[in-house]
Amino acid sequence: MAFDDWVKTYGRDCPSRTVIDVLANKWALYVLGALRRFDRPLRFNELRRLLDGVTQKMLTQTLRTLERDGLLTRTIYPAVPVRVEYALTPLGVEAGHLTTAIAEWSVSHAHQIHASRADYDGRE
Repeated sequence: MAFDDWVKTYGRDCPSRTVIDVLANKWALYVLGALRRFDRPLRFNELRRLLDGVTQKMLTQTLRTLERDGLLTRTIYPAVPVRVEYALTPLGVEAGHLTTAIAEWSVSHAHQIHASRADYDGRE
C-alpha cells in the first residue's frame, strides 16, 4: 500500500476509523471475547458477572453499539421475566478472532509489560 493510501486510511474522514473506535473500546473487546470464548448466547447478567468492573450502564451502551454495528444479535424471548440473549453474528465471530489474539498476546506478555513499567517508574 502506498504512503498516500495509508494517510487516507488514518484520515479523520476514513470510515474505518469509526470501526476501529468501537473495537478499541475495552468493554467491546471483552464482550466480543466473552461471547467467542463461551461460543453460545449469553444473557446480560451472565456478561455482567464475567466482565468484572463493568457498570450496568456501560455494558448496556456497549451491547447497543455492537448490535448497531452488526457484531452481535439481541434476541428477546417472551417470558416472565423477559429473557434477552446476546450472540455473535458472523461478522462478530471474525472480530472475536482479533480479540482472542489480543487476549492471548496480553496474557503471554503481561509480565514483560509490568516489568517495563516498573523499570520506567523506577527511573523517576
